[in-house]
Amino acid sequence: MFDINRIFGIKTRDEFASVTLEIFRYQAEFCEPYKKYLTLLGTDINKISNINEIPFFPVQFFKSETVISGKTPPKKIFTSSSTAGMTPSRHPVTDLSIYEKSFSQGFRLRYGEPEEYAILALLPSYLEREDSSLVYMTEGLMKQSGNISNGYYLYNHSELFDMLLTLKKSQQKTILIGVSFALIDFLTGYKIDFPELIVMETGGMKGRGEELTREELHTRLRNGFGVENIHSEYGMAELLSQAYSKGNGLFCTPPWMDIVIRDLNNPFRLLPTGKRGGINIIDLANINSCSFIETEDLGIKETGDVFKILGRINNSELRGCNLLMG
Repeated sequence: MFDINRIFGIKTRDEFASVTLEIFRYQAEFCEPYKKYLTLLGTDINKISNINEIPFFPVQFFKSETVISGKTPPKKIFTSSSTAGMTPSRHPVTDLSIYEKSFSQGFRLRYGEPEEYAILALLPSYLEREDSSLVYMTEGLMKQSGNISNGYYLYNHSELFDMLLTLKKSQQKTILIGVSFALIDFLTGYKIDFPELIVMETGGMKGRGEELTREELHTRLRNGFGVENIHSEYGMAELLSQAYSKGNGLFCTPPWMDIVIRDLNNPFRLLPTGKRGGINIIDLANINSCSFIETEDLGIKETGDVFKILGRINNSELRGCNLLMG
C-alpha cells in the first residue's frame, strides 16, 4: 500500500518526480480505463522514465468510465456541475481522508490556519446538489474554522449583507467563497466597502446569461466589495487538489500538484514555459483514481508552480477521446 504521507510530504522536484513515476506505474496497472487508454496508445510502460513522457487521460472519460485504481469500492462519488442535457463527470473516491488532507494542507499553505477565519459560502447551484466536491471541501474548512459566524447562503442576500457588515465591524478575518454568477447577483442589490475581506470566486458564469471575461468579472467584484484583489480557487470534480490565486489570475499549485501545458494541435507534445496551450494536471492526491488529467482548459505555465487560466478550449473535442469509445 502506498504511503500517503510521501505525497503530502513532497518538498523538492526530485521527490515529486520520483513519487509521480511510482504512481504512474501503479495506475497504469490497476486503473482499468487508464490502462486500456495506454494500451490503445501503444505506450510501453516500462520505457517511461521521465514524468514528461507520461500520457494524460482526457477528462471526458470521467463521463463514460469508472475511473478507480484498485478494487476498493467508493465511499463517495463526486460529480461535476453541468448544463441541461450534458452528462456530468463522475469521480469515485475510495478514501475521503486523502481529499480532506489535500484540501486542508493546500489551504494552510496559502492562507494559514482555518481557525483564523470566518468562512461564508455563496454557492447556490452547488448546495442544491449532494455530490459537490466544492461543498464537501467548504464544509470541511468550516468545521476546522469553528467560527460561529460561518454559514451558507442561497438567495438570502440581505442576511449575507448583514453578516458581512457585522464581521467588518468586529474586524474578523473573513473569506467569502462564491460561484461567480452568485457573487455578481449579490452585487446587483448590495454594495459594501470591506477592504480586508477575501472574496474567492470559484468560476461558474457559463450558461448564466451574460458572459464575462475574468478581468471584467474581477473588476465588478472589486468595485462591489471594496477590495483590492479578487482571489480564485481552481478545482474540478475530477481532482482532489486545488490551486489558488490571490489576484491577477496567477494560480499556485501545492507541492503534490503540477500543471503541464500541451500543444493544441498535438496533445502528446508538451510546451515550454510561457507558451499558450491546453492544461494538463498532475494531481498525486488522485492516487486511487487517475493522477494524470488532460483538461479542456486553456492556459500558460509561468515559472515554478505558477500558471494562468485563459478560458475554455473552443469546441473542445479533445484528441484521443475516441480511443475508448465503441
